[in-house]
Amino acid sequence: MVARLCKALCALHKHRSILHSRLTSIVSMSSKTGPDDTRKPFVDKYFECAENGNTEELSFLLNGTVNVDQKNDKGWTALMFAARHGQTDIIKKLLEKGCDTNIVNKTGQTAQDIALFWDQDMAARLIESHTKEENPDQQLRNFFSLNLLDRASEKRKDKDWIQSKLNDETSQFLLLSDLKPFVVPIKDKSSKWRYRLSWVDHIQISSHLASDPVIIFLGVDRSSSQALFAVDVSGMDESKFTALQSESSFLVPFPGSLQMEPSDAGIFAEARSMMDWLDRYKFCATCGSQTDITEGGHKRVCRNKDCKSNKGVHNTAYPRTDPSVIMLVISADGKRCLLGRKKQFPPKMWSCLAGFMEPGETIEDTVRREVEEESGVKVGRVDYHSSQPWPFPASLMLGTIAYAKTEDIKVDEDEMEDAQWFRRPEVVQMLTHQHPHGLYVPPEQAIAHQIIKSWVRNTASSNL
Repeated sequence: MVARLCKALCALHKHRSILHSRLTSIVSMSSKTGPDDTRKPFVDKYFECAENGNTEELSFLLNGTVNVDQKNDKGWTALMFAARHGQTDIIKKLLEKGCDTNIVNKTGQTAQDIALFWDQDMAARLIESHTKEENPDQQLRNFFSLNLLDRASEKRKDKDWIQSKLNDETSQFLLLSDLKPFVVPIKDKSSKWRYRLSWVDHIQISSHLASDPVIIFLGVDRSSSQALFAVDVSGMDESKFTALQSESSFLVPFPGSLQMEPSDAGIFAEARSMMDWLDRYKFCATCGSQTDITEGGHKRVCRNKDCKSNKGVHNTAYPRTDPSVIMLVISADGKRCLLGRKKQFPPKMWSCLAGFMEPGETIEDTVRREVEEESGVKVGRVDYHSSQPWPFPASLMLGTIAYAKTEDIKVDEDEMEDAQWFRRPEVVQMLTHQHPHGLYVPPEQAIAHQIIKSWVRNTASSNL
């Protein structure tokens, strides 16, 4: 038994030595290059490991300086190389590391598309099953929508239960200062995200709770059964809280929150929208009287007992959500899409058309009205794509694909700077930041990016 153990340890030591030797040679190569090229040998080796199925060396590189979603000059990721060559062990390792399965390369293909194209059925099924496991509804889950908490809405009216959880030492609290969330940097260099929410416990925040701040019950952590709350600490010395956790700080929400780990971004979206509503609507919208916060922060009650809002169900007492539509308009021949530029857009950025719904209006009619108002193009059929909460302050983006009946463009100059038809190859360049004139579309965290990418993916095998 001892002999076998010694033999195994020797083999392990020998294997580690080989890995160390290989990485040393890579470091030696990098030392001979310029400062801008020092990471290239590591990245090249990373892709080589993914292609050849070298799981241990790939893991070694991921624990170093290589990002799991690193791309080469053609937009290929390690997952794409592994999918192309059917390296299922590599795929499993990359999925464990949280790689993004939705990235597209220069030709508009994802790793799953590549696996299917090269008849790597097992690799394609593995990627697909992971996507379904991460997203049970099997539909696209946009940024800010991945909130894994049990909102436990049935507990909001139970004052005793809410109070007991506020005093529970296991409860966790998210601090918001002027709507800025308390966050901590992510140290994992292989992660594409920069921040996570920084939670404080009851002992750390108890003295502040005594001052009766605005508190929102966010829900219950499904894995730990801890109750989670958001607490408004606006107007207080922020250094008092950063001293509690030296690496944490208050993050400017936009664009900082777009770099949050997605499940934390979903919780932040709930917390920020709710806190913003509580701050904006302190007086009754029906009679103008002052209101009190109830139901764990999810309702305001007018102090005027005779107010109409206290008789029956009225939306003036509950948080508001503003529905808006965002649509990618497809030409009649299916070969082009319509993108626009608003005056406030950053230079060279183009996006889907968008607009707010009006009372008594359907999603489809809103799409048709907004497209014609902004671009002069008439739309027929409208298909639903996906939705996205946008907590600035409380919009719900309803994403659609709209099919044009006309093509002549007449821009509404009050709202739009320009609108144009773009062919698929040019849109792929805009998605992958390879456009010869520097044109680009919104980042992947925006629903516009995902709608545009879905059209590119669905036409990947077409000769457009």
